[in-house]
Amino acid sequence: MKPEEIRSRIQQAAHAWMTGNAEAFAELFVPDGEFIVPGDRWIGRAAIRQAVVDFAAAHSHVQIEIQRILIDGDSAVVEWHWQEEIAGTHNSADDAIAIDFQNGLISRWREYIDTQSCMKSTS
Repeated sequence: MKPEEIRSRIQQAAHAWMTGNAEAFAELFVPDGEFIVPGDRWIGRAAIRQAVVDFAAAHSHVQIEIQRILIDGDSAVVEWHWQEEIAGTHNSADDAIAIDFQNGLISRWREYIDTQSCMKSTS
């Protein structure tokens, strides 16, 4: 994949999360794609779609700000800042995501979520 195609897929993924579009997010994956976050793992588009549906049902006002994207061949690492609301409580996290691509689609998405350091101010 060309770097601009990888960047486009990552932008599409961020937009799908912000709009709660489970179908759009799942369609970015190969049929047997893998989606991993701390404590959970889903394999296949149907499972990935349901994970986003479940998340969107409980969370609102999702905002994602992409900090940087590093690309090496058909792999990328993304850092983004995430904000959301759940039951009236605002949450934020810094997220590092390792993504592998295959034939223009995501084959593996692995997130490393930091909810602590983004809450601390630097001096």
